[in-house]
Amino acid sequence: MTTPGPRTLTMTALMTPEMVNFSGKIHGGSLLKLLDEVAYSCAARYSGCYVVTLLLEQAKFRAPVHVGELVTFLATVNWVGRTSMEVGIRVSAENHRTRVSRHVLSCFFVMVAMDDDGNTLPVPKFTPEGEAELRRWHAAVERRKNA
Repeated sequence: MTTPGPRTLTMTALMTPEMVNFSGKIHGGSLLKLLDEVAYSCAARYSGCYVVTLLLEQAKFRAPVHVGELVTFLATVNWVGRTSMEVGIRVSAENHRTRVSRHVLSCFFVMVAMDDDGNTLPVPKFTPEGEAELRRWHAAVERRKNA
């Protein structure tokens, strides 16, 4: 088993015109694609493995995202099992002209580590450090019980 990589990842993307839906807002599917890429990047970096998406939970769109806004994805490994891990992602949209930022989406991905033959792989152990990580760990355990 490898030594775990960093537990967090931040990515910012510019929302461009080809991402809009029929009402002129950023299409939810465009955001979901980016979310999956962020979850993959965070989980793969932590585990040192190829990972696949098993589950997306509680993806609640709180506000529309507009063309020209900067969208920041803050991903955190919240919980690790034997071969899977939960990645929580908080998404904020910012108008770079006014510097106003707002929370537009939060969700949780369960990612599974895989080898080149499609078999699951064990992931590095995770020991929560500090109150915030411990709180996220326990919340993830509760979600696993209800999944």
